[in-house]
Amino acid sequence: MYLSWLELSDTRCYRRLRFEPEDGLNVLVGPNGAGKTSILESVAYLGLLRSFRGTPDDAVIRTGADRSLMRGEFTVASGTLRVEIELPRVGRRRVLVNGKRPQRNRDVLAQVPIVAFQPDDLDLVKRGPGLRRDYLDDLAAQLWPQAGADQQDYERAVRQRNTLLKQEGRGADPVTLDVWDDRVAVSGAAVFRGRARVIETLDAALGEAYRVVGERGTLTWDYTTNWGASLDEGGDEAMLRAALAERRPRDLDQRTTTAGPHRDDPALVVDGRAARTMASQGEQRTVALALRVGAYRVLRTHRAAHPILLLDDVFSELDPLHAAGVMSLFDGGQVLVTTAREDEVPATGRRWDVDGRSLMR
Repeated sequence: MYLSWLELSDTRCYRRLRFEPEDGLNVLVGPNGAGKTSILESVAYLGLLRSFRGTPDDAVIRTGADRSLMRGEFTVASGTLRVEIELPRVGRRRVLVNGKRPQRNRDVLAQVPIVAFQPDDLDLVKRGPGLRRDYLDDLAAQLWPQAGADQQDYERAVRQRNTLLKQEGRGADPVTLDVWDDRVAVSGAAVFRGRARVIETLDAALGEAYRVVGERGTLTWDYTTNWGASLDEGGDEAMLRAALAERRPRDLDQRTTTAGPHRDDPALVVDGRAARTMASQGEQRTVALALRVGAYRVLRTHRAAHPILLLDDVFSELDPLHAAGVMSLFDGGQVLVTTAREDEVPATGRRWDVDGRSLMR
């Protein structure tokens, strides 16, 4: 699959833009601040329905505009898929797929596999567990649509339980809490199983990616929970339900849900050392890159097609050996690369000059 064209209106620095990338390597060249990343972010929005920068929707709207509009058409195995996203400054976003509202957002995730790498991905390794949970959940939703549904059910159940706790505190009705405990337990166990399945599926690809991009040794996960589940022994509804019951007095006092997958810590380990605290900066950067490369390989195998790959200013941080190792892992499909210097990219593709207002090739 590949992106046939992209149109932007009042998005980031662009008043209007049309981009027709080739099915292959596209290199977007321009100085810092020219709007290269904004183009990649818009492509990712059409597949992931969110910013890969982690910014809120209103940050994407051009200064002085009332709304942002992103439109694009993908060529997929079944034909074409046109996605349109409108982000208003006031009100709710609007998503259309082939002119119609999708019944579920996960329907888009299931059809448009996209893998994006950016310098901030170093935070996947260096910061707290939230970004690593998101990484596993995003990949699960792209691999198996039901995983996305489980995540939405779990988020809704935890949100409703927390609302009850915040409003009522120790006065919360035990019977109502029992109902929400059951919904949190059922959907939460499903979310955990989805993450465990991702880790198992990713294992070989992650190890290969870590070695090829230039590091020796092993890269593994150390997944810990506060409700008794583990990768080795699994975790089910009964286990999470029991943890919620045991922690209920604390939850009533703190007015929040303290047990469940939203508190899990999927840590990364390099040769037996915690990657977050004991790996060098270079090792951490390689781990972050291996996570994205591994996701790309898994999606390619699962979908029997190449995902769209977005590489945002990746090669400026890599020496020539590591850069060549990265490119050797991508053997086809559409790749969009941003760079300030074209000679940093260890491959030849269609060049696009970006100046913050337009694209020229």
